[in-house]
Amino acid sequence: MKRARVVVLLVALGAGALAALLAAGSPPAKTVVVQQPAKQIDTVDVLIASVDIGTGNTVKPGDIAWEAWPAAAAGPQFITREHKPDAPEALSGTIARTAFAKGEPIREAKLIRADGSGFMAAMLPPGMRATSVEITPETGAAGFILPNDRVDVILTKRSSSEKADAKAETVLVNVRVLAIDQTIEEKNGDKVVVGKTATLELNGRQTETLAQARQSGSISLALRSIADATDTEPVRDGGVNIIYGMATGAGH
Repeated sequence: MKRARVVVLLVALGAGALAALLAAGSPPAKTVVVQQPAKQIDTVDVLIASVDIGTGNTVKPGDIAWEAWPAAAAGPQFITREHKPDAPEALSGTIARTAFAKGEPIREAKLIRADGSGFMAAMLPPGMRATSVEITPETGAAGFILPNDRVDVILTKRSSSEKADAKAETVLVNVRVLAIDQTIEEKNGDKVVVGKTATLELNGRQTETLAQARQSGSISLALRSIADATDTEPVRDGGVNIIYGMATGAGH
């Protein structure tokens, strides 16, 4: 009995030692990583500006190109290959009403067709006129008025008597500047455009008012803040025209 127990014990010890040896020498189990398939994003070809296009520039075939955009980011105003596959050819020769930056989606609302007319005539909305007025650095906000800014037009009347006060009144409010001399946009990063004439966008009645004001006295342009560019009425003292005491030195 004792010999049998010893044999069983030796066999058990041997099996345990063999199992431990096998466990120590076996490589660790590898962790299997299951990669999820990448989510596919639906894209659509959008017509974009392949170069910078300045205001008034004619669009050439090489200036615009198709580019893949996420379908969710393509607004309804964008031009897509699906709906207008011939857009690059159809829009060639149009004129940029406003500037396009490289990579910016092309929108037809920002393009015009001259159809033989000059750029300014094509740029004007229906019913509007382009009317020029003489300016100087003193009457044109020292040259800080740029195309597409909004201005008020101020008429200053002087009496024939040197002792009489001069009167100033706002005759036109919140009108758009189309150009300063021949400059229709900011050029080469310049922030000041000093010119001798400013071209304003006016309707027929406003054109008559400006013509009458030019014969009645001197004209000045007052630059409006972007914040109040949507206002339609000038700010006046007590609802009356502002009077400047030119001869006496009185304030307003």
